[in-house]
Amino acid sequence: MNTVGNFIGGRTQVSHTGKTEPIYNPATGQVIAQLTQSSDDEIRAAIDTADKAFPSWSAMTPLRRARILFKFKDLLEENRTELAKIISEENGKVLSDAQGELTRGIEVVEFACGIPHLLKGEFSNNVGTNVDSFSVMQPLGVVAGITPFNFPAMVPMWMFPVALACGNTFVLKPPVTAPSAAMKMAELLKEAGLPDGVFNVIHCPNDSAAILSEDPRIQAVSFVGSSAVAEIVYSTASKHGKRVQAFGAAKNHAIVMPDADLDSCVDAIMGGAYGSAGERCMALPIVVAVGDDTADKLISQLTPKVQALQIGAGIPEPGQKDKDMGPLISKAHQEKVLGYINIGEQEGAKLVVDGRHHEVAGYPDGYFVGGTLFDNVKPGMRIHREEIFGPVLGIIRAPDYETALEIVNSSEYGNGSAIFTTNGQYARDFTMRVQAGMVGVNVPVAVPMAYHSFGGWKRSIFGALHVHGPDGVRFYTRMKTITTRWPNGEHSIAEFSMPTLG
Repeated sequence: MNTVGNFIGGRTQVSHTGKTEPIYNPATGQVIAQLTQSSDDEIRAAIDTADKAFPSWSAMTPLRRARILFKFKDLLEENRTELAKIISEENGKVLSDAQGELTRGIEVVEFACGIPHLLKGEFSNNVGTNVDSFSVMQPLGVVAGITPFNFPAMVPMWMFPVALACGNTFVLKPPVTAPSAAMKMAELLKEAGLPDGVFNVIHCPNDSAAILSEDPRIQAVSFVGSSAVAEIVYSTASKHGKRVQAFGAAKNHAIVMPDADLDSCVDAIMGGAYGSAGERCMALPIVVAVGDDTADKLISQLTPKVQALQIGAGIPEPGQKDKDMGPLISKAHQEKVLGYINIGEQEGAKLVVDGRHHEVAGYPDGYFVGGTLFDNVKPGMRIHREEIFGPVLGIIRAPDYETALEIVNSSEYGNGSAIFTTNGQYARDFTMRVQAGMVGVNVPVAVPMAYHSFGGWKRSIFGALHVHGPDGVRFYTRMKTITTRWPNGEHSIAEFSMPTLG
């Protein structure tokens, strides 16, 4: 059986521990490979490799670093079919969704290719007599990323292209359930001309990953996962003097106003709620319908569409088209999502479409859950409060806009939110008052483009700076401000008061 190893110092290495974890195909439930599990010493060796590579990489001109990333982008495009198949086989998402994930990741690489411009500092001439001031943006050193299963290529590409472009070296810990996309990208970076040791991939138990938050050679940590773990990573890494951006859970809401274009709204909700089988931090699991008439119309239009969802393996059989959604990532997660559907029924929500017993012909052991739709979800129910991370959509009924907005803002999470309306006044008010970091107006999944920054509010993020875009450059650099005066030979005297330059 194939063993997925680490990528350290420009080559693949199987851990000396001999310990492995199985990698499953979520559509079949079968083991397709095994993943090496590194010792603590091997993790530190990867950090040491990155640390030794930093001086020469950071000294390389930004333009030369950008040219390597340009080549990497070309190689991603050339290998995108293979990468999409790797993602689909290990994650379960359908091929078209995997292709979309790659597109959004490649956009960050494109953004990072502009690093010579992005690293331009500030300059002020004559801040004082014959005194100039300027700033430069310098890399931090070795930085680390810990990434989740739901976007095995895109989320790492939120991090490492910008980090590398800024002159840092990188240690990536991908998820145990979907590690191979990271390994393929490491190989493509090497093929693009990235010097050995600049980008490294290590696989290890989650407990051992804490080393990335504690080792003094790591200067910054980026994390995406659950809020409970994000808070631990943030606390631990901050305590050890590191920069941290830790992205946690979400419970995104959309308000549907009575004036919304329901036909296009329903299609948008379907994609937002059931795309990637709901395994997105920007998924749309809760819709707050303003008025019973709006809710009734939504339920009437959503029900047949949810029932008609085409569900199957991420990689279709020869001659077949992509399905709408694939399986969930694991047996344990399938059971968790099914448990939430049971909880919703017990709490009194009306189960309109039940996805608990969905079967896919030819895949009896796959981790499938059918599209599920609840009506009459009440604020405070667990299926309203907690992140389900599956194909489960709940409809909450609100009597008016203000009540709907209060329901949205009462969530402990603030990742994304949306409103569907044709009324500019409501749209403008919502964008200003909603407590979320990413907002859509008639857009269900408001993920920013790569040249803007991605990040939420409240318990959806721990740390001050968002990922990619301008915040990504700020996160992976530190500013140095330099004030200069060149003596002209004139005699000067010591000054002991606070210096002023005007």
